[in-house]
Amino acid sequence: MTIDSENILNSILESLERIEYIRPEDIPGIDLYMDQVTTFMDSRLRATSRFPGEDKILTKTMINNYAKNDLLPPPLKKKYSKEHILLLVFIYYLKNILSIGDIQTLFKPITDIYFKGENGITLEDIYSEVFSMQKDQIESLKKDVVEKYAKSQTTFSQAKTEDQEFLRKFSFICLLAFDVYVKKLMIEKMIDQISPKETGKKTKKQKDEE
Repeated sequence: MTIDSENILNSILESLERIEYIRPEDIPGIDLYMDQVTTFMDSRLRATSRFPGEDKILTKTMINNYAKNDLLPPPLKKKYSKEHILLLVFIYYLKNILSIGDIQTLFKPITDIYFKGENGITLEDIYSEVFSMQKDQIESLKKDVVEKYAKSQTTFSQAKTEDQEFLRKFSFICLLAFDVYVKKLMIEKMIDQISPKETGKKTKKQKDEE
């Protein structure tokens, strides 16, 4: 490997190490006004953004749009609960790969059944269970990234020496992108299979099949 390619791989692996999630106990135990919500989310998630000095983690407009699209239950007396914060964290990650419509379908059973914690399982229980898998997933991801990187470095051996570095970097990006593409297809198919009984409404695909 060249020094540059070593730096690329090491940088990716280090960024995976730095990924952290907001623990339920980190969320204030009192309801928050919108400005307090955006400030809290910004302080905890800014490090995960691509351009920390420029990217907007969460804005008032975003929160209002989530509420309009039924992703977020309305606040009580303009205050947002811990459950609202947990949903906003889920939205923050999901919106990068799913449409608003898909997130709405996925969230419908969650907000209807578990938001108020009246079903034996609370939204905090769900959040903690899901994110508890993070550490093992990070280790698996690191191994997968190293394998894909090694594979990409075997490509374009016949290319000119001065062209190989870029072409192999392109191969590496395509391998990572294809992985994301396939997983996105899998997620969308599972969302399409969420039943009307679970969501209280039919998906576009289900309507088209009638």
